[in-house]
Amino acid sequence: MASAEATAANAQANAVATLLAAPARPVRPVLDFPPELLLQAQDVRAAVFDVDGCLTDGRITIGAQGEQVKAFSTLDGHGIKLLARGGITPVVITGRDSPAVRRRCADLGVTQALFGVHDKLQAGAQLLATLGLGWHQLAVIGDDWPDLPLLARCALACAPAQAHAEVRAVCHHVTATPGGHGAAREFCDLLLVARGVYASLLAGHLTTLDGTPAA
Repeated sequence: MASAEATAANAQANAVATLLAAPARPVRPVLDFPPELLLQAQDVRAAVFDVDGCLTDGRITIGAQGEQVKAFSTLDGHGIKLLARGGITPVVITGRDSPAVRRRCADLGVTQALFGVHDKLQAGAQLLATLGLGWHQLAVIGDDWPDLPLLARCALACAPAQAHAEVRAVCHHVTATPGGHGAAREFCDLLLVARGVYASLLAGHLTTLDGTPAA
């Protein structure tokens, strides 16, 4: 009986090995960003994300007990994890603080996060000093006036589609999708293409995921 089970297990293992060895169809990047944007972003080594309106759609749901409920995009989450793998430090700087945001940052492995920030310029300067970087190595995605001090100084300023008009006006790039619905992923993709690692990260996903929990 044991011998039969061992034979069946070996046969299954061989079948799995054969399936894993089958070649995948080539997958080539289809994203295309303007050359001037890629040049603008080529030295970026850290990326700042606002939360409300960028990682979410900007709405805040408050429950009966006063708890805040926020909806996040898995597309954005995976993009943030890819940034770290591509050599760009993801950073969250948000004017609000909530358990939901802290949990999301923890799930994505974002260790550089500042919550309840009223002065984003001061927070950004402290962050850059900590990382040993300058404004020319920073990219920012923001959607409203509190983000303007960072957007007006960084190397690449990005806004989600629904951002305030004054914010869109100072940004180098406005995403095709709104916050909470893939805007942050587009921001991440742009930075990864500019860094020259997007294609290799994409190809790597034909054989394995990134080894971290789901986004």
